[in-house]
Amino acid sequence: MALTFDSLAEVAVARDLLRRWWGLELGLTEGDGGGYVRVSHATCETVRGADGPACTAAMKAIAAAFAKSKSREPVAQRCHAGFTILAAPVFGAKGLAGVVYASGARHGEPPNLTMCSPEEAATLAAATPALSDDDLARARDLVAAAAAAVERSQPAEVPATTHAHPFTEIVGDAPAVRDVVKLLQKVVRSEATVLVHGESGTGKELIARAIHYHGPRAKKPFVVQNCSAFNDNLLESALFGHVRGAFTGAVKDQAGLFQVADGGTFFLDEIGDMSSALQVKLLRVLQEGTFMPVGGTKPVKVDVRIIAASHKDLAAMVAHKQFREDLFYRVNVLKLTVPPLRERASDIPRLAQHFVKKHWKNASQQAPRLSQGALARLVAYPWPGNIRELENEVERMLVLAGDATELTGGMVSARVAGGASAIGKPLRDVLANAETDAIVAALGRHAGDRPAAAAELGVSHAYLDARIAALGLGSSS
Repeated sequence: MALTFDSLAEVAVARDLLRRWWGLELGLTEGDGGGYVRVSHATCETVRGADGPACTAAMKAIAAAFAKSKSREPVAQRCHAGFTILAAPVFGAKGLAGVVYASGARHGEPPNLTMCSPEEAATLAAATPALSDDDLARARDLVAAAAAAVERSQPAEVPATTHAHPFTEIVGDAPAVRDVVKLLQKVVRSEATVLVHGESGTGKELIARAIHYHGPRAKKPFVVQNCSAFNDNLLESALFGHVRGAFTGAVKDQAGLFQVADGGTFFLDEIGDMSSALQVKLLRVLQEGTFMPVGGTKPVKVDVRIIAASHKDLAAMVAHKQFREDLFYRVNVLKLTVPPLRERASDIPRLAQHFVKKHWKNASQQAPRLSQGALARLVAYPWPGNIRELENEVERMLVLAGDATELTGGMVSARVAGGASAIGKPLRDVLANAETDAIVAALGRHAGDRPAAAAELGVSHAYLDARIAALGLGSSS
């Protein structure tokens, strides 16, 4: 984790500001507080050399407190020598992974340098960086920001599903998914007509395929037709076929999809978009198992199991005379409702990992892992396009990743990242966060040189000083 720590842009900015504004050094310990080796200045180094075990014990105590409380709030705590340690935890998949810290400052009472001579203690105490209450809060925020960046960069660990079922096509462990699977186990054993209801992109066709391939017709054809894809004439010909001469261009007999699906399953997607005239013909297939090809005079008999799907509320359409009531009762024998992704957010990490493996094409290289930061943004987004939108987003991230071993938060599209960060936050907070990020980044690029940062941002030095003070980023200079 140390290599990741030193390479993060947020850490570099926080480290530079802590050094320039207060003479403090940013460091990272191990999960148990071990590896506390960084020093901020000569005073802290002198104390460490005189009482190394006590310094180590102070940091281990801070780490133990974080591990026990599970709190991510940064702390400012006096060590055995009276110096202030600013610390923030880094949590990983298995608990506390480390502590980001800046140590050796003086806040309030002077340090207790009893291990030095009075003259040396006075000299060292005077050289110790002093923090006002405001400075303490700002430095603590910088340490917390660095810790948050380290935590976001950690690989995400997605636990395996604990809900065993035979439908390997269906990924998820949320209660809503368990309900669907429980009903699905009964549905696949029957021959009854099924209505699958759910928003666009929720995986209705996936459910239909599971019903077919786990049912008694698995070795027979599975045919799919979206009822909103064609106009009435084309859809009728596609479903029921036509005879030669039925219309201009019909130069030979053409079997319809119902004949192709004979003995198997026909999945009619978006059945709510079917016209009333075609609804009548479909009803006849469901009732009698026969239909008439376009232009034909002899009925064709088929044995087809119908699975219908719609994102519309067919019951409401019946009430408004937009869908035939008799057909509704025929297709609504068994109903499965597929939950939208926002109602099963706990499945997003598992689904994202599934799509990484699905779309990773380089067999000679291991698929990249998802970082905590990327996963956090994916989970926070509401996904109006549901699973289809999530799959497209993950595929896009893989393209951007190239040969990288990790999918980071920066690879998440602006649309998804923006939608995630704006949820539940007042506009004032969103604008303040954006302004803070811009100022801190500019200061980092110019090594804390405020006039240069102000010029880059297109504002005056005085205005930048005022905004830095208002946002709590440091005292003006």
